[in-house]
Parts: sequence; structure tokens; C-alpha cells
Amino acid sequence: MKRVLSKISLISCMSFAHSVAADTKQLVDQYQLNLTKGVTDISAEVYDLHMLMFIICIVIGAGVFIAMFISIYFHRKSRGAKPASFHENVKVEIAWTVIPFLILIGMAYPAANLLYDMEDASQPDVTVLVTGSQWKWHYKYMDNDIEFFSKLATQPEQIQGKFDKGINYLLEVDRPLVIPTGKKVRFLITSDDVIHAWWVPDFAVKQDANPGFINDAWTKVDQPGIYRGQCAELCGKDHGFMPVVVIAKSPEDYAQWLEKEETLQRLAKQEEQRLLAMNMSMDESMALGEKVYNANCAACHMPNGEGLQGVFPALKGSQIALNDQPKHIDVLINGVSGTAMQAYAKQLSMSELAAVVTYERNAWGNNTGDLVQAKDINAALNGK
Repeated sequence: MKRVLSKISLISCMSFAHSVAADTKQLVDQYQLNLTKGVTDISAEVYDLHMLMFIICIVIGAGVFIAMFISIYFHRKSRGAKPASFHENVKVEIAWTVIPFLILIGMAYPAANLLYDMEDASQPDVTVLVTGSQWKWHYKYMDNDIEFFSKLATQPEQIQGKFDKGINYLLEVDRPLVIPTGKKVRFLITSDDVIHAWWVPDFAVKQDANPGFINDAWTKVDQPGIYRGQCAELCGKDHGFMPVVVIAKSPEDYAQWLEKEETLQRLAKQEEQRLLAMNMSMDESMALGEKVYNANCAACHMPNGEGLQGVFPALKGSQIALNDQPKHIDVLINGVSGTAMQAYAKQLSMSELAAVVTYERNAWGNNTGDLVQAKDINAALNGK
């Protein structure tokens, strides 16, 4: 009779555990506490594997606690139970070693297969070099003459609490990455400075961007759409302002976008060459330089050029801004290794670089009278 009651209790508890697991899955999905299921085949497989492991853990946990509570209830002292007197049981020890081993093997097999598929970035249709740079992403299409920076586009007034926050607060960029649907896209991921992590949950892609190393990942999106992510590695003071936005377009729309983007970048290079032969006046250079400085430099060096003591150096009255023009240009072009001073050679045009150097050497009372032109930046870039 006791054995019958034990079996009935065990069956009832297992049924209850299964019901709890189903209710838990519904609850975490409803309140977005679970993994993102994603839009790719790999992301769906990752989600299914996660749920399988989750349910296995629930069943094991429920089984252990049910067995423990049944043992406590039916073998308590008030029922006259007598404790067994033994020190070891070879059969039990073999069982609790072999059974967990088999469970782990059963869990490892599908996980290893999925991991292999996730790491197989061979034979891509499109390859994009993704470079983390404090605190923005640089994308370069390896098969096309296209590259650009993607920066946060959320209004500063929203961050400061002056405006209401939008639905995609801190997940908006000025230039999103564009990829084709139905094609295997390989991402080569690295960094210019510190460790970042390129993460798009809908793709099940989260890969570290390490300076001096190249990691890779891949995705294949079947449906057009906009997919958002973030830097997932604590990379500095603006870590929370480094979003990722990917637009998946149909192959036809993607081809049109490629053609348009290549044309625009070709025209921009032609315009840059034209500007090399021109000289800006001091007033023009100062006006452009102030605009570039406020957009790219003021966050660290402050709008008044006084910096933050002990953190970011002042430009007002500094030796580099007053005396050493070649070094001033070099720092702006190549950055300073091991510091938050990033390289702006790829981020700004030569005329913008010349203007901001001119501005920093003549603003806030520096008044050196130096007027740097685009041709001076071009000479520095070419080592002349």
C-alpha cells in the first residue's frame, strides 16, 4: 500500500512540475524575461536548446526535491521508521555517477552541434568588417568600396531628460548597417582601442571585438526588417551610448542601396580632392572647426577647452595647442594609444580635421594665428 501511495504521489508531483514548467515559460515570455527567439534559423535553434536545458533542469530539480520530501514524509520518526546503518552502497554510487554522466552527454550533443553551426562562417555571400571605436561602430564592406561610422542618433535632450524618451531610446544610429536577406553575411569583428562586443539578439550574434584580433560571426536573415542591439562589453564612459542597428533589405533593394552608396562615397572622395586645392579663410575655418569640435571633442575636453582635471587634458593654454602643430595634427589623426583619445582620420574629412585643429589653436585665448589647411592634413596622412 505504501508503494502504491508513493507512486501516485510521485506521478502527481511530476505532472505538477510539468505544469509549472509550462506556466513558467509562458510567464517569462510574456514579461520578456526569456531569451529572444530571434529571426534567423540559428537564433531559433539557440532558443529551443535553451528551453530544452531549462526544462531538463526543472525536471531534475523537481525530481530531487520530490524524492527528498517523499523520503522525509514516509520515513519520519513519528511513523516508526528506523534509519539504515551502512557506510556505502556501490550500486547507489554507480547510479548517481552514471545517470548524471548520461544526462550531461545527452545535453552536450545538441549543444556541440549547434555551436559548430554557429562557428561555421565559411563561404559567405557578403563580408563586413566591424570595428569598435570609442564609442561608435565602423563598418567596411570588404567586397565593395563602402565604409562608414555608425553613431548614436538619440537626441541629447532625451538623455538629459528635457524631452520624452522615444520607443527606441539609445537604440538609434545615424547610419545603420545594411545587409541583404536570404544571403549568408559574415562579420569580421575587431576594435581600434579597448574591448567591445557586437551584439544583435535577433541574430543570436554576440562576439567580442578585441584590439589586435579578429573574431568572426555570421547570420542569414530571411525577412526584411530593422534589428537592434548594443555593445555588450563595459568599454568606457559612453558604453551605454554605442547601439547597433541593422537593416535587412531584399536582394533587389540591397543592390540599389549598394549602387547609391558607392556613388555617394566616390563623389565624396572627388570633392575631398577638389578641396585639397582650395584654402579656407580663418573665419570659415573657425566656424567649421567650432561645429566639428562641439560634435566630437567637447564631451571630453569641454566646450570651454578646459577639460576635466585628472581625466581629460585641457586644450586651453596647452603646449600642444600653442606650440607643437605637427604633433597636434598627429594626435588628432592617429589618436593616443591607451587613452580615450581616438583616431579621427577615418571619421572626419581632411577639411574638417584642418578646421578643428585651427579652431583649437585659436579658441579660448590660444590665439596662435595658425591656419591649417586640408593639404596640411593630407601631407601628414601621407607622411610628407
